[in-house]
Amino acid sequence: QVQLVESGGGLVQAGGSLRLSCAASGSIFSINTMGWYRQAPGKQRELVAGITSGGSTNYADSVKGRFTISRDDAKNTVYLQMNSLKPEDTAVYYCNAVINNWGYEYDYWGQGTQVTVSS
Repeated sequence: QVQLVESGGGLVQAGGSLRLSCAASGSIFSINTMGWYRQAPGKQRELVAGITSGGSTNYADSVKGRFTISRDDAKNTVYLQMNSLKPEDTAVYYCNAVINNWGYEYDYWGQGTQVTVSS
């Protein structure tokens, strides 16, 4: 069984910073892509940032230049550094990981962490 546990959410003023972490644990052979998604009230879940096992990254246009995704494979952990936060960044942020086990890929999600940016 694999679990993803997120941490680092909270309340911050506009212009501030937060760092989210997501640690994967359990039976893991290797981790392919890791990413962060978010879902604001009344909106669909959207991709915020992703990072491949080779370190290639991609970002939503709305966060480019403000957010940075990184990963530590020794710790099976992905991070999201969020700077210059805006009220529109308020959402529940979810960690996602595509994990390789027994020759198959499995998609896992964290439980979500709330990020609230006040104006």
